Amino acid sequence: MKKGLVIVESPTKVRTIKRYLGKDYDVMASVGHVKDLPRKRLGVDKERDFSPEYEIIRGKGKIIKQLRSAASKVEDIYLAPDPDREGEAIAWHIAEELKRGRKNGKRFHRVLFHELTKRAIMEALESPTELNRNRFESQQARRILDRLVGYELSPLLWEKVRQGLSAGRVQSVAVRLVCDRERQIQSFVPEEYWDITARLQGPVPPEFQAKVIKESGKKLQIKDEARARQITDQLKEAEYRVTDVKRVERKKNPPPPFITSTLQQAAANQLGFSAKKTMTLAQKLYEGIDLGEEGPVGLITYMRTDSVRLSSEAIKEARAFLSKSLGPEFVPSRGRQFKKGKLTQDAHEAIRPTSVFRTPDELSAFLERDLLRLYELIWKRFLASQMSPAIYDQTTINIEAGKFTLRAVGSVMKFEGFLKLYGKDGRQDDRTVELPLLDEGQVLKLLGLEPQQHFTQPPPRYSEATLIKALEQKGIGRPSTYAAILSTIQDKEYVRLGKRRFYPTELGFLVTDLLTAHFPEILDTDFTAEMEKGLDQVEEGAVSWVDLLRRFYSTFSSRLETARQNMESVKANGVATEIKCDKCGAPMVIRYGKTGEFLACSAFPKCKHTSNFTRASDGTIELASDEVHVTEHVCKKCGRPMIKKRGRYGEFLACSGYPECKNTMPIPTGVSCPREGCSGELVQKATRRGKVFYGCSNYPSCDFAIWDKPVNEECPSCGSPYLLEKKTKSGERALKCPRKGCPYTKSLKSKR
Repeated sequence: MKKGLVIVESPTKVRTIKRYLGKDYDVMASVGHVKDLPRKRLGVDKERDFSPEYEIIRGKGKIIKQLRSAASKVEDIYLAPDPDREGEAIAWHIAEELKRGRKNGKRFHRVLFHELTKRAIMEALESPTELNRNRFESQQARRILDRLVGYELSPLLWEKVRQGLSAGRVQSVAVRLVCDRERQIQSFVPEEYWDITARLQGPVPPEFQAKVIKESGKKLQIKDEARARQITDQLKEAEYRVTDVKRVERKKNPPPPFITSTLQQAAANQLGFSAKKTMTLAQKLYEGIDLGEEGPVGLITYMRTDSVRLSSEAIKEARAFLSKSLGPEFVPSRGRQFKKGKLTQDAHEAIRPTSVFRTPDELSAFLERDLLRLYELIWKRFLASQMSPAIYDQTTINIEAGKFTLRAVGSVMKFEGFLKLYGKDGRQDDRTVELPLLDEGQVLKLLGLEPQQHFTQPPPRYSEATLIKALEQKGIGRPSTYAAILSTIQDKEYVRLGKRRFYPTELGFLVTDLLTAHFPEILDTDFTAEMEKGLDQVEEGAVSWVDLLRRFYSTFSSRLETARQNMESVKANGVATEIKCDKCGAPMVIRYGKTGEFLACSAFPKCKHTSNFTRASDGTIELASDEVHVTEHVCKKCGRPMIKKRGRYGEFLACSGYPECKNTMPIPTGVSCPREGCSGELVQKATRRGKVFYGCSNYPSCDFAIWDKPVNEECPSCGSPYLLEKKTKSGERALKCPRKGCPYTKSLKSKR
């Protein structure tokens, strides 16, 4: 008889775990959650302590049946979904289903696999725990909170703004951060300032630079060119004398190993990965990669963590590897542990390789490029965290020139330490600014003065990395939610990502303003952070999940009722602007249609004039340019040029002879329909919701259609008559061959 049944979340884990357990255990996967709140109704009884109504997720009945069959053949059932709140909920629901309608003769155990290695798996099975009710109730409270906000707030937005919108307890706060930052940028007034740099030379080379920092002992601020020129003229006549030389040794300590947020930030900054892509790749590295004869192996520890804690075994292994590969001087006298943050749950170790002896070079034959790059980032960061600090000799020279003080700072690397492996943010950093050997009292020769104009800069727009950092610092969301938050706010068209920075859309501004006015708590970062703390306290057993929900819902429900009565209906009235209608003079308002926002006359239906608009850098609304985009296409009815226009369902071509000629046509791509026997051409079309696709011009007799833009260029590899323009996982554009199995790809980065 088998020793037991091990149930995990992912089928990929099954292969990895089976390799270590062999035939002694059955190993099966639930393929994620098996139960959830109902899809089409609230599923929460607010009158009975928020009692949830769970149901089997569609398609999971067959999996539960298979799990029941396997469970009937063993005495011990080991529930091993991911070691976090979501995993605990999955384990809890599986146990409920396997116990249902049976005599309770089975023994249920909870096992936590923090890494998928033989040692970790065997230790977890030998020391199982009980199902953690507090952790499950914490997940349940979060799920119900999000359901209450989503199911009760979203319909209000459908009624007042537009169908299909959504609001979320955390996502709406993330959108507000982006909107607030954009308004800071719009209201920012740059201020001019100048600095002056002197090129100097002592008795011995090299020449060096020093900045003017003080006048008559006080900090110098130069606000305009006239003042800069005045100071420059005075400095030209001054004698330059060294007044002070300080030489000190500085240490730069290595960064801690990765947690979820810092991994996402580093992968975004150094590899150009989105948060979603980073977590998808990290999941694969955790669950196991096939290493040829060695079989599937988990390469990193669990990737959803907020702790920088490391096991003593991992530290010992890293120190042994570093001592052997780089030398004992790169290993400090003791292993390094890092201080945890105030909001850290500390449930798991930091993200690290399961064995540092699996070097990136050795794994290059088994990992695709992006997996290898992410693994190398994790591997280097972990090893660097256990290395000696970098040491610099830093020299500071103060110089007197009349009533002005100048300063030159130089640093020369004395010992690379962890930078030998990691560099600055993963890049080499020698931090070398060499200064000559000077002594107090020496007179210097002035070689030149360079006054430079500068302007203060507005705060930068959020990137994925900096938005995750802001959410983490404010205590909003948790490691498992960051990637989902960033995906959701883009999918709902509240923000857009341009040049790797977040820009709020008009819709994002509108919904944020409406929610802030009527639900200030929901959009308040401190309130949201307190709710996250409350969920942590539920997991710790310090707070009842029902009490937490009662406190939240008492305020939320009263505000919801008030908003239903008082919230302005943008759907009916639009958003007022100061622009006047060209046709009748009435104010124009912003309305939201299926293809986005536009300006419409407030006198509708008497006046039906509409127009596109843009938002200026200062935030004001401006009419879009009326420039006519003439194309090379000719009207088939009258021979006039066709012009590009935008309508309800996206862009199209219209005759420039309108209104005499009202001929229109979809935008052709120049690519012949690839379906055999069809003489049509692929043309640009749009769905009823405005999503662009490309279909045959002979529709409905030919229904060929694709989402990616076809390009009239032959594949040099296989001869396909056209290529497809696609967006890669890193966000770049590329041409790819449409034929299955053809690897041809051509980057379009140079065209951007």
